[in-house]
Amino acid sequence: MVFAHYIAAAFTVAALAGTPAAIDLDITDEQSIKDAAATAAFNAMSYYTGNQTGQIPGYINHTWWEGGVLFDTMIRYWYFTNDASNNAAVSQGIYHQRGAGNDYMPSNWSSYMGNDDQVAWGLAAMTAAELNYPEDAGMPSWVDLAERVFDVQSARWDNSSCEGGLRWQIWPYQVGYTMKNSMSNGGLFQLAARLARYTNNQTYVDWADTIWDWSSRILVDQESWNVADSTNAENDCTNLGNNQWSYNYALYLSGAAYMYNYTNGETTQWKTALDGLLNSTLQTFFPAKFGGEIMSEVLCEPANVCNDNEITFKGLLAESLTITSMLAPYTSSDILPRLQGSAVGAAKQCSGGSSKATCGQHWYQSSWDGTEGIEEEMSATSIFTSNLVAYKHLSPATKTTATNVTSSAGTDTGNGTTTASTTAGSNSVVPTNGANSLPCRHFGVAVAIVAGAFAIA
Repeated sequence: MVFAHYIAAAFTVAALAGTPAAIDLDITDEQSIKDAAATAAFNAMSYYTGNQTGQIPGYINHTWWEGGVLFDTMIRYWYFTNDASNNAAVSQGIYHQRGAGNDYMPSNWSSYMGNDDQVAWGLAAMTAAELNYPEDAGMPSWVDLAERVFDVQSARWDNSSCEGGLRWQIWPYQVGYTMKNSMSNGGLFQLAARLARYTNNQTYVDWADTIWDWSSRILVDQESWNVADSTNAENDCTNLGNNQWSYNYALYLSGAAYMYNYTNGETTQWKTALDGLLNSTLQTFFPAKFGGEIMSEVLCEPANVCNDNEITFKGLLAESLTITSMLAPYTSSDILPRLQGSAVGAAKQCSGGSSKATCGQHWYQSSWDGTEGIEEEMSATSIFTSNLVAYKHLSPATKTTATNVTSSAGTDTGNGTTTASTTAGSNSVVPTNGANSLPCRHFGVAVAIVAGAFAIA
């Protein structure tokens, strides 16, 4: 395969004599990376029960927004590996949770969700549109679903305080209603930027500019490129909560990359934002004390206090860095070595459980840390999948280049309800989860890595 841009990504890893069995990863071999991704994807989907009869399609126990993250992750996994074994469950879940208004406000969650929860599903639909994920006949298109989320959220833009901004939570009775946070505003910014590029509609361009202008005055420091977590509308957004989460950076970084790409790199604003956010992201979440090339959720990992939501963030950052390297190829020389280093670290960490391939959180530790769950597996799937960008260099599709194939019509009503009586029958003929042909060599005893030359268009 011929690539337009070549980058050298060379680094060494000490030999691991006597370490526990782990995912056997050769970071220079495409099939080895696919095998590692398949193992983690299988592990992640093993936790998902929404495609079983009587269960709730699209719902992950105790957390609604993570369903959007799971399906976004699995759509990217399908795209980079061509493994469609999860697609039936993914399509069923992402359609089912769309809600009666096709805006990802299903009735059983709409009364207490946050804007950041809702936008996670809108971003998953946008990923499906951009990666030509198959659509079901009789269902809304992926881009229609993403646009409905945008329409609903942009209507909530609040000029009554702080001269703009999107509140964290939707309803006044919610604790987070007074907060305006990066996950909500960064999520809407990224969605606007992606819709601008996909549709070439000036309305989305204008909204991306508006959201960015507000964010860069309040939450994003354009000198240090620090991304604050939140601010309080009751104080007119003068005080910042400065917890450093990788997902906040990921949302703004990839949003800037989409706008950089949409403007053909000709707008200084987006090149400056992209460079500033990328440098700050790499300095913050790839700590020098771990070699500078392994990702860490620095606010909670060292103290072992990451909650389920926070464990997903590294996977989301990996996806953001990957898409940034595709949309702005000049960034690849900075990004790819860190994706590689993180994948190698994650492969060592994926050495737990009876399979000796259960993934933990701390990718900078050379053996399993004892943690396990769908969140750990989603993040591992993302970092392995991200390393396939060197072999599949096409940029995300736009409306004029999309070739989504329509499949058989679905029967889901899209109400997202949690009562078993309304889900029975809607999910009874969906194939088993997971990568169905896991090769035996996944469960090897070493992680091999050598210097390699990779290319991205």
